[in-house]
Amino acid sequence: MKKLVLLACITAISIVTSCKNDKKETKEVEKQELPVTEKFVVKPEATSIGWTAYKTTDKVGVAGEFTTVDFDEKSGSTPQEALNNLTFSIPISSLFTNDPTNTRDTKITQTFFGSMIDPDFIKGTIKYTNNTCTALLTMNGVTNELPLEVSITDERRVKLSGTMNLKDWNALEALEALNKVCFDLHKGADGISKTWEDVSIEVSTFLRKN
Repeated sequence: MKKLVLLACITAISIVTSCKNDKKETKEVEKQELPVTEKFVVKPEATSIGWTAYKTTDKVGVAGEFTTVDFDEKSGSTPQEALNNLTFSIPISSLFTNDPTNTRDTKITQTFFGSMIDPDFIKGTIKYTNNTCTALLTMNGVTNELPLEVSITDERRVKLSGTMNLKDWNALEALEALNKVCFDLHKGADGISKTWEDVSIEVSTFLRKN
């Protein structure tokens, strides 16, 4: 009888131990099988905003940039998801054209943007869905769509490019004011002074992973 009781106890202990081991192994397997999800994060310090305006009838480019852009940190499981609904704000005071005299920067900020309803900021939101990208851009009190072409390399380096037509933001009066203060500088070989309505935009950013 004692042998039977001892055998039953050993059997019970073996079953309990086996169950604990099975549970431990199951938890370890479940833990190992959990997918590791990486997130793409858009960082302002990794973003540059360049632009090219044009002068003279030969359409000579004048390049510049905004050295500062502010936006809420945004992440996503894909570059498209990270960029979609990304809101941004660009201080006009960060405009830079690499002009040694700084007179060009002053004319653009004070005369061109200074003629606008909001002379301090350009704001917007990027919409990137179904492989179509646009920026809902607010400038001079007007919000309009700016279609953007997207180039993504290695899933991390992103370039967005597009062309603004200033009339879509009611900015032709501001453009005329700029052309007046730059009248002689915007003359070509034909003697005609011209400042073009279209401005090329190129945004470059590097998506970090976390």
